[in-house]
Amino acid sequence: TYAWPSTSTYVQNPPYFQGMSREKGTIHNVVGARILSLLADSVTTDHISPAGSFKPDTPAGEYLVERQVQPRDFNSFGARRGNHEIMMRGTFANIRIKNEMLEGVEGGFSKGPDGTQMPIYTAAMAYKEAGIPLVIIAGKEYGTGSSRDWAAKGTALLGVTAVIAETFERIHRSNLVGMGVIPFEFTNGDSRKSLGLTGNEIVSITGLEGDLKPGETVPATVTYTDGTVKEIALLCRIDTEVEIEYVENGGVLHYVLRNLAAS
Repeated sequence: TYAWPSTSTYVQNPPYFQGMSREKGTIHNVVGARILSLLADSVTTDHISPAGSFKPDTPAGEYLVERQVQPRDFNSFGARRGNHEIMMRGTFANIRIKNEMLEGVEGGFSKGPDGTQMPIYTAAMAYKEAGIPLVIIAGKEYGTGSSRDWAAKGTALLGVTAVIAETFERIHRSNLVGMGVIPFEFTNGDSRKSLGLTGNEIVSITGLEGDLKPGETVPATVTYTDGTVKEIALLCRIDTEVEIEYVENGGVLHYVLRNLAAS
C-alpha cells in the first residue's frame, strides 16, 4: 500500500473511492439542480481545467499559502496535477472563461446559493454542503481541444452531475462518462439562448431511472425564477451499454475496481 505523504502539496490521495460500496448503484434522476456555469460555444478543456500559473488570491493559491508555500514556488496547475485539492480549485478557473451568469465578469466565478458572486470552487462546495446537485450549461463544441483528463475529473469533484450542451467534443464526452458525469444535448433547436437562461433557473431531468438505453431522449424541466416551468427533451449522450455500466458504477474507476474485486 502506498503511504500517501500527508504534508505534500504535489501529491494527495484523491477521494474517488471514498464511501464506495461493493455493489454498483443505479443511475438517478437529476432533481432540483442549480446551474454552476452558463457557457458559450467552443469552451475548451483548457478553459475547464487550465494548466498554467495561478495567483495567491485564487482558491488554489490560498490553499498553498495556508500551507506555507510561497507564491514564487506555486509552480503551475500542470505541475500539481497529482493534488486533487489544487486541481478542483482550478476547475473552470481559467482567467479567460466567461460565465454568462455574471455580466461583465471573466474568470472562475459563479453565484453561490445566496445569489452572490464568489469563486466557482467556493460556490460548488456551498452547494455540495447543502446537498444540491449541479449542472453545467453550454453551447456548441463543449470540451474541444486537448483530451485533458482533469477537465472531467475536476467537473466531477465539484459535484456536477450533468453537463447540458448543444454538442460535445468526442473525447471530452467520453471522459465525462468515465467520471460518472452524464452528458446531455439539447434537442428540437433548444439552446441556452432560445430558452432565455440566465443561470438562476432550476433544472430537473427524469427518465434516467430504470431501464435507460444508450442514446435515449429523456424529459427535463427548466423552472424560471418567476415560477414558470418549461418542458424540454434532452438527448442522453451515454452512447453504449458499457458506458451505462460506467455511470451506474459511479465512473470507470469504480467499474474496474469492482470487476477486479469480483474476480
